[in-house]
Amino acid sequence: MGVLDGVRVLDFGRFIAAPWCSALLADMGADVVRIEKREGGEDRWVQSVTEGGEGGTYLQCNRNKRSLTLDTTTDDGKAITRKLVARSDIVVANMPAAGMRANGLDYETLRAVRQDIILASATAYGEGGPYSDRIGFDGAGQVMSGAVYRQGLPEQPIRTVVPYADFGTALTLTIGVMMALYHRDRTGEGQHVEGALLPTAMMLSNAFLIERDLLGTDKPRMGNQGTSVAPCDLYKTADGGWVLLQIAGRPMFMRWCRLVGRAEWVDDPRFADDDLRWENGDVLNDAMAQWCADKTKAEVLEMLEAAKLPAAPMNSTQDVLDDPHVAAMGYLQRVPFPGAPHDVPIIETPFRLSATPGVIRRRAPLLGEHTDEILGEIGYTTADITGLRDRQVV
Repeated sequence: MGVLDGVRVLDFGRFIAAPWCSALLADMGADVVRIEKREGGEDRWVQSVTEGGEGGTYLQCNRNKRSLTLDTTTDDGKAITRKLVARSDIVVANMPAAGMRANGLDYETLRAVRQDIILASATAYGEGGPYSDRIGFDGAGQVMSGAVYRQGLPEQPIRTVVPYADFGTALTLTIGVMMALYHRDRTGEGQHVEGALLPTAMMLSNAFLIERDLLGTDKPRMGNQGTSVAPCDLYKTADGGWVLLQIAGRPMFMRWCRLVGRAEWVDDPRFADDDLRWENGDVLNDAMAQWCADKTKAEVLEMLEAAKLPAAPMNSTQDVLDDPHVAAMGYLQRVPFPGAPHDVPIIETPFRLSATPGVIRRRAPLLGEHTDEILGEIGYTTADITGLRDRQVV
């Protein structure tokens, strides 16, 4: 039994922030209905990996959901939306406030249908400021948070290809939804939960802002080197592999010095603490690079592990798929999907509960796969549904 069994969620989300939030709720047992346009939401077709055109992120972010196609701009579509809201606990969406109002998804409109509804909305910049009506994807949060200003190469800032602002917003939104459910259980009151890409990205890089505000300085962009410690970098090995090492604190530094044959650096005033080691990082990183240059990746990792130093191999995507730890832990669940060449490796629920773990019960839905089923649950007959299709409502 899932901890959220009996909780009903309407998912109007697209791309990542809202859909991944509702996917986590679905993993924990919630009945999540994904509502999308008759031709399919645009996020369904990005990064296509199946014969039908569904994309990798879609397959990840929409497992455990049912799909209902609906033209919410029609009178019939609006009536269906109201009926669905009336029996739901949570509505999840990511669009600017103007779009929410146009689709009848703003909090006041939803409350008029169900007083204790919980609305979870994700936007680019949050509501109430001069940027609130702007649209933006993950990269907007990254570049406006100050993070990209600090990362990359000296002559080239580099945005992170992994959409961490999107997925981070999904996680914070999910936490907010669970807090709102807890509050509703205690008081009977619903509420509006807001998440946004910019504050999520600022949360993840807040230390940079604190450093700038208190010290009045920004550290330079340094590629893969550490922002506050050394040695710290990706180091190339003799067989063409790469290994990450991150040394922080004097005990680790002492062990590293002994390992690489630089015992005299333990008491060198240039390396007395983390800040000084960072300032003199070129010396330390060059020494580590030289130490790795005549050893294989496996040899480097074995020696660093024996010295109890925090290191990790840079894995290719295939390396991850083949990794024995990933396999033993079951982090990737193989899920069949129509039109995929073989079962799809979908990340499991990214947290584990000992009594009520998340479960991938079903694959992501095909477009409109459950339309008849869902409409039947709210009182529409077979003839009614045929009429809705004839009128191009579903």
